[in-house]
Amino acid sequence: MLKDLFTGRLLFTRIFMLSAGLILTAVGVAVIYAVGHPAPLEPQTPYLNPENVNDTETQPAEAEPSRAASERAAKLAFLWRKQIFYVAIGLIGMIAVNLVGYRRLGPVSYGLYAVVLVLLAILLVDMVIDIPFVPYREGRARRWIEFSVGSHTFFQIQPSEFCKIAFILALAYYLRYRKNYRRLLGLIGPFALTFLAMVLILLEPDLGTVILMMPILFAMLFAAGAKGWHLLLIIGLALLTSPILWMSMRDYQRMRISSLVLQSPKVRAMAREHPTLARILVGRPERLHNWKEGGGYQLLQAKQAIASGGLFGYGFARGPYVQDDFFFLPDKHNDFVFAIVAHQFGLAGCVLVLLLYGVIIAAGMEIAWRNTDPFGRLVAVGITTMFAVQVFVNIGMTLGLMPITGLTLPFISYGGSSLLTNYIALGLLNSIGQYRPFSVAQKPFEFLPESS
Repeated sequence: MLKDLFTGRLLFTRIFMLSAGLILTAVGVAVIYAVGHPAPLEPQTPYLNPENVNDTETQPAEAEPSRAASERAAKLAFLWRKQIFYVAIGLIGMIAVNLVGYRRLGPVSYGLYAVVLVLLAILLVDMVIDIPFVPYREGRARRWIEFSVGSHTFFQIQPSEFCKIAFILALAYYLRYRKNYRRLLGLIGPFALTFLAMVLILLEPDLGTVILMMPILFAMLFAAGAKGWHLLLIIGLALLTSPILWMSMRDYQRMRISSLVLQSPKVRAMAREHPTLARILVGRPERLHNWKEGGGYQLLQAKQAIASGGLFGYGFARGPYVQDDFFFLPDKHNDFVFAIVAHQFGLAGCVLVLLLYGVIIAAGMEIAWRNTDPFGRLVAVGITTMFAVQVFVNIGMTLGLMPITGLTLPFISYGGSSLLTNYIALGLLNSIGQYRPFSVAQKPFEFLPESS
């Protein structure tokens, strides 16, 4: 079965792509292991002395209670084993997709998309009727379906993660031979296909996946030949209606997005002086008074963890954000894992990680360009865009350049559903790159001049 991964055309491109994915996964497992098994602290460590902590504004008022720290450490200690199990499942998924072949998934793509939509709808039903296998987690809402017996959970899935792949397949199958999307009214179908999932995911809520789907839609429409001014018009309409979406958000959701501008002391001062502006930004004006300890705490800690890494970092399993509970960064194994990569391996490690992502994205672009099958080309464009946007948004939010949305870093962040989704996507790209369907027709998505 493994040899089937390395047959067909574009062999070296696909080998580089798969190797980059495996190396990134190894980095992720190593970082997850490090946060659960930090190196012992040495007594002479400079940052153990509170007098050496210069930026008091970005530190918690006091260290967390030792009991909470111990429970957190015990939980983190076992995550690397689970991640290795998820890696094994992901590799099996990648091989299975490659064996099936991307072309066989086209005819069943609508069915796969419908199944995912049903799973998303089940999560929303739990808001009205309590469903035992849909847990509600404070701060994370309803995003998972659990399979458990008693108090023991065997595994759980996050439907919104699988929705990414199902959406790309369904949209590519819809667009593969059509020309009507080159007219403004013809865009109704693709947008309806997109917004149906976006609304269900937004109600969970899962803002990260919602943000991801629009760039995928636009990239696939552009690759399929949709007219640029039609897409620009739709973007303009979206911007005009965005205030309605903003006012419908919960306060904590607004705080996450507003944290991007609240990093500026001038903006915070203006919001304190103008209650109307404060209500627009964070909902309740009193939330501004504890912004650094509340909504902005994770962002500020992540930036400090990155900055403290310097050129080469503290080293594997070392550094205050890995070894010392006083320097606490929430979700350092998941959404903010890039901050720990920078903290341990510095700028050099970050550049290496970005280069590996660049290899995957460049390989995806070449696979899309070289394929003559409209369905395969569109799937490759959608997957490549998915990887590119996820990397851009996740690293951007860690650096304080993008709002905090809960979007994971591909192949590195902890999580079974996201890792399986990434490997399925990689398997699809590999399958698309293997084959060049024979065709005597004109090149895909080339059209004669036509009126608007």
